[in-house]
Amino acid sequence: MSQTDTKTIPVWDIFIRVFHWTLVLGVSTAAVSGFLLRPTWISLHVWAGTSAAVLLLARLLWGIWGSKNARFAGFIKGPREVIKHLKELRAGTAARHLGHNPLGALMIVALLGTVFLLLLTGATALGGVFKTGPLGFLFSYDLGTTILRVHYVLAIILVLLVTLHILGAVFEGMRTKENLVKAMITGKKEARESDHDLPEVSSRPLWVTLVFGATLALLVWGGIWFSAKPPFGVPTGPMNPTYAEECSACHIAYAPSLLPAKNWGTLMSQLDNHFGEDASLDQKSVDEITTWLFANAADSVDTKPAHVFSRTNPTYPVAITETPFWKNTHRTIPDAVFTRAPIYDNGNCNACHKDAESGAFYPANISIPKETPQ
Repeated sequence: MSQTDTKTIPVWDIFIRVFHWTLVLGVSTAAVSGFLLRPTWISLHVWAGTSAAVLLLARLLWGIWGSKNARFAGFIKGPREVIKHLKELRAGTAARHLGHNPLGALMIVALLGTVFLLLLTGATALGGVFKTGPLGFLFSYDLGTTILRVHYVLAIILVLLVTLHILGAVFEGMRTKENLVKAMITGKKEARESDHDLPEVSSRPLWVTLVFGATLALLVWGGIWFSAKPPFGVPTGPMNPTYAEECSACHIAYAPSLLPAKNWGTLMSQLDNHFGEDASLDQKSVDEITTWLFANAADSVDTKPAHVFSRTNPTYPVAITETPFWKNTHRTIPDAVFTRAPIYDNGNCNACHKDAESGAFYPANISIPKETPQ
């Protein structure tokens, strides 16, 4: 039996179908975690973006060497073809396309291009703002925050494009009287007498596996290699032992990057009245600790905490918990939470932030502990 005698025609190969629905899942997860969930879900957002990066790179390779309907050269048309198709739609004479029609192809390019820009800006923002990921060694905090705004705008644009894509698929399905969602699941469309140029579709499972495998290996290797580089503007030296010993005797040893040098100078000059306590030290220890604090203060560090905590409260210049940023980010947490065990005090940062002493304060490392019996 020939292909034209069958009731259906293979159109989308297994790669395209898996790519399509997996990307839908990845983008949906990224959207929900980015727009609706708290910052503590950032790891889910990053993993969704990483998955999308693997899929996108694999799709670009498949767009060059894949099956007929998957190759970009086979369905991407110029402006004239798009305008012609729009005119035919308006006149009601537009033909049915087994693959993407010119307008649908334009939407595919727009979607893939926007996803690519989202991945690029996301990696840049992650590196600049949080000093992590494969681009953490390259970008400053200021650039990262700017790119983060662009990333947010692109995310909104993608949501709009996806909405138009869905509406377009519904319209095309009604116009051609076929279930396009089902076609993207089964890979087949209904055979009709008007079909002339039948596509040559081959699943080629071995080639699909090789493309996905090579893409994943390349991104994993690149991600590990670049992520191993020292983050931009983040000190890598160990904590001063004298500072760690003296300060941790009463509270956590706060990272020096949490206050500007002048504020540390104020604090070190008033040790005899250190938040109502006498924390006086011998002059040698004072000089050693002060020198180290100045060398690693917020003025010389490019992390997010260094930037946001530098805007101190003039009335309490040495109190991190009195800064506008601290108060704003903790405003939804009841005061009773900070007094219960095992937190006891709002300055006990490492009770909820696993990386508090490093000064990183990465959102994924936040976990408010449950109250424990005293």
